[in-house]
Amino acid sequence: MRDIEGNYRALLAVTNALNSQRDTDGLWRVIIEQIKKVVPWERAGVTLYSAESDSFRFYVVETSMPTRVLQRDAVIPRAGSAVGWVYEHRRVHVRPDLTRERLFVEDDFFAQEGLGRMINLPLLVHDTCLGTLNIGSVQTGYPDVEDMEFLEQVASQIAFAIDHVQAYEQINRLREELARENEYLVEEIKLTHNFGTMVGKSVALRQVLMLAQAVGPTSTAALITGETGTGKELLARAIHELSPRRHKAFIRVNCAALLIGLVESELFGHERGAFTGADQCRLGRFELANGGTLFLDEISEMPLETQAKLLRVLEDGQVDRVGSSQSNQVDVRIIAATNADLVAAIGTGRFRADLFYRLHVFPIVIPPLRDRPEDIPLLARHFLEYFQSKLKRPRLDFGAQVMDRLVRYTWPGNVRELQNMIERAVILARSSTIVIDDQFLMPPSALAKADATDNLHELERLHILQMLDRTMWRIYGPDGAAAQLGLNPSTLRSRLKRLGLKRPVHLASI
Repeated sequence: MRDIEGNYRALLAVTNALNSQRDTDGLWRVIIEQIKKVVPWERAGVTLYSAESDSFRFYVVETSMPTRVLQRDAVIPRAGSAVGWVYEHRRVHVRPDLTRERLFVEDDFFAQEGLGRMINLPLLVHDTCLGTLNIGSVQTGYPDVEDMEFLEQVASQIAFAIDHVQAYEQINRLREELARENEYLVEEIKLTHNFGTMVGKSVALRQVLMLAQAVGPTSTAALITGETGTGKELLARAIHELSPRRHKAFIRVNCAALLIGLVESELFGHERGAFTGADQCRLGRFELANGGTLFLDEISEMPLETQAKLLRVLEDGQVDRVGSSQSNQVDVRIIAATNADLVAAIGTGRFRADLFYRLHVFPIVIPPLRDRPEDIPLLARHFLEYFQSKLKRPRLDFGAQVMDRLVRYTWPGNVRELQNMIERAVILARSSTIVIDDQFLMPPSALAKADATDNLHELERLHILQMLDRTMWRIYGPDGAAAQLGLNPSTLRSRLKRLGLKRPVHLASI
């Protein structure tokens, strides 16, 4: 029997320790440490009730018994169990002698562990029962009244601590979700306000915009194709803004940038503990885009296994978080984009045909910039005005020859390349007239030739360096580097000078 003063001191210690916790893992550890100090037992456990599964899970199990049957994470059904009885009746239940009488489904397990008595106490917060505190001992018989009163007080403090920690974690989850949504929205605003209109007057661009205006007000999936830098994401945003979903989120996903192994977690979310490092429940992009639009850029880079799960979401609107057995309903409009040939990818087995036809309901092809040269002057001036305002530069303009060169250039990087070139020109401007360096308007074939020349020089340098290392930097003689390379020694010395290669200090005497 415990003395009253000792009980209060112990209870105060328990209360202080429990109230200092802010996460469930830390709380479980403290519960075990504190119960050890205040109650003699051979087994202690805490279960929490799950309405979804109508069962209890052991979140804390500590035992000194050599045989362990009910471990942490063990699940006990509500029906026919002692924890279920305590949950329903909101009061303590004691089985004084498990060797003679076992009333509930878990009693056989406790008896197998060698326990003689089991006490189950409700974890009550006002009228709500969160679960149970379970104390087992090898001795039999009813516990002292004072010990039972003390255990009920301990259970009450544990219940309030669990309630506080769960509320704290819920607030943190909501804060993180809002932060993630805010991050997407800030990025959306930044990108939308940068170049929020598709600039141009060409027939090709007008046809693209006409298709966007037709599909925008619907919830139909759209597939946007075109070369890199043509403005596929900008068109997807325009379609979203034309839809009834424009007041909801536009969430973009670059499928090529998703880390292997975390693709499904990013798209569909995960539960806490689903994998190493998953210390919190996390919403996926689908749930973030619920009610809005999900833009899947570079869809051709999505792994085949994930393609199958994406197809299921498109068909029934159900998302399964990683580590969860429950499905969540989502209402998301899909707009996909790629610069790849999906038909060819289907032929090589890199893309699912059924997913292609699901996305290909309304295809839109954005033409490359070289096929709409009449749009180049308008785009160039649009970017010039934007960057001179952003960079706080004085009034700038294009010279006649510069604009002519811009129009005649083939723009392999399309609108994005033009945008980058104008930004660079504004930064480098030293007068009121924009100047474009010749190297930035070099045709692709010339660039390839220059790259090839650079690569050839590097290969020559590496080959000579390898031979010098092999001959210990000996240049002359039949075994010297010059002879091995088939060069005159003076020619080799000239090349060493041109390539910036010098004899290492430790070989200077050779």
